[in-house]
Amino acid sequence: MTTRRIFTGRLLCTSMALSAAMAMAPSLAFAQSKLKVAAIYTVPFEQQWVSRIHKALKAAEARGEIEYKASENVSNADYERVMREYATGGNQLIVGEAFAVEAAARKVAKDFPKTSFLLGSSGKPQAPNFSVFDNYIQEPAYLSGMVAGGMTKTNKIGMVGGFPIPEVNRLMHAFMAGAKETNPKVEFTITFINSWFDPPKAKEATFAMIDKGADVLYAERFGVSDAAKEKGKLAIGNVINTQEQHPDTVVASALWHMEPSIDRALKLVKEGKFTAEDYGPYSMMKHKGSELAPLGTFEKKVPADIVAKVKAKEADILAGKFTVKVDDSQPKSTAK
Repeated sequence: MTTRRIFTGRLLCTSMALSAAMAMAPSLAFAQSKLKVAAIYTVPFEQQWVSRIHKALKAAEARGEIEYKASENVSNADYERVMREYATGGNQLIVGEAFAVEAAARKVAKDFPKTSFLLGSSGKPQAPNFSVFDNYIQEPAYLSGMVAGGMTKTNKIGMVGGFPIPEVNRLMHAFMAGAKETNPKVEFTITFINSWFDPPKAKEATFAMIDKGADVLYAERFGVSDAAKEKGKLAIGNVINTQEQHPDTVVASALWHMEPSIDRALKLVKEGKFTAEDYGPYSMMKHKGSELAPLGTFEKKVPADIVAKVKAKEADILAGKFTVKVDDSQPKSTAK
């Protein structure tokens, strides 16, 4: 056998081995095409707001589009360090919330111009790679308020929020306006617990409102619906739907869907076209970023005329005939 034949034979064997390896491991090539995405949350995964972001990213992971890593309960003081760690680790997209760490988060983005950042923020986008988002779900919040106005018997509604920041204020104002549309006599008691996740404190605030006559509670925070359930009162959910856990308590909920925003960001990162922009509008109903949850167990308990009004208003919103006012100012109690 000549040297040339030996070489050709070896080359053929090597080629066949490589082909076999490729055939046996197609998932390896696919895995390499996945985007590396990291998320940083200052609260637990189950907290309402964060749970919607986490859900959208987990869905992308389940589809095989991304490699997803996430950190929960990260303190504000540690947020910048974790961001830098993820950016240094080669993650192509970093998601999170920068409300209390704006300066630090934006500094990290400047230091990693080739990394894409999509963060919940009250500020503006920062070129070239820092996009912002927010839960602009004031439209279903308005609709849920219409339901609440039609369900209260005492004309007193209690509202418990986390902090009086624009992201919370605008939803409360929209809810109050909706309630006023179906019940001009309704009054509101508003309390902020100054925490994003403190169910016991939220329950305590809710009990105080119930003692003052509130029979419908706006559950902007976890703990409110639990308190309403204990006292036999009604609740309106926000961001998530907990009617399954509270079938006789949660009448309606304004739902936030983060999938349109996340899916857009992933597409742009993959195409190399991610830029600094405001993703807030993608949380609105026309983009399927939010909706009023089905009435479910309360379908036959909400008065028919209220249901008809809500459906008509929903149609007007989707058709662009009605715009829910965005009011970021701190809402005030109106109850005497």
